[in-house]
Amino acid sequence: MKYYLLAIGNRMPSWVNAGVQEYQKRLPKEMPLIVREIPAVKRDKNAVISQCIEKESRLLCEGIGERAHVVLLDVNGEIWSTEELAVSIKQWQLLRNDIYFLIGGADGVDQQCREKAHQSWSLSRLTLPHPLVRIIVAEQLYRAMTVLQNHPYHRS
Repeated sequence: MKYYLLAIGNRMPSWVNAGVQEYQKRLPKEMPLIVREIPAVKRDKNAVISQCIEKESRLLCEGIGERAHVVLLDVNGEIWSTEELAVSIKQWQLLRNDIYFLIGGADGVDQQCREKAHQSWSLSRLTLPHPLVRIIVAEQLYRAMTVLQNHPYHRS
């Protein structure tokens, strides 16, 4: 079972890559987190935003494997505690599918992409910068794993 983070946007600042890599190293070998970046559609003054969203959403969905459980990162999704995420991870392990976390572009994702998601997860009701979301997801996956392993990293 692998965890994939599919994200619109590439050429992240070095601090973003360093943050994600730190938690990738900490995750157990049987739970690798693989990040796949999908370049954002170029937007100029003549861009039709709905078409940009549709193309980015299609590219995101094309990156999803066959045996996949899809979790969309969305400000309107469910807010989970770390303990609730740990319970989800335990349930996902029973599925034996790869888990795909989707981070859309600046303007979000279209309805077809939303319908592919089995779950929708909100990190906060705040609007967070998408590069920061990558680090938060990686850290929370690590933190939830420490909960499952009774490791002292997470304190309730």
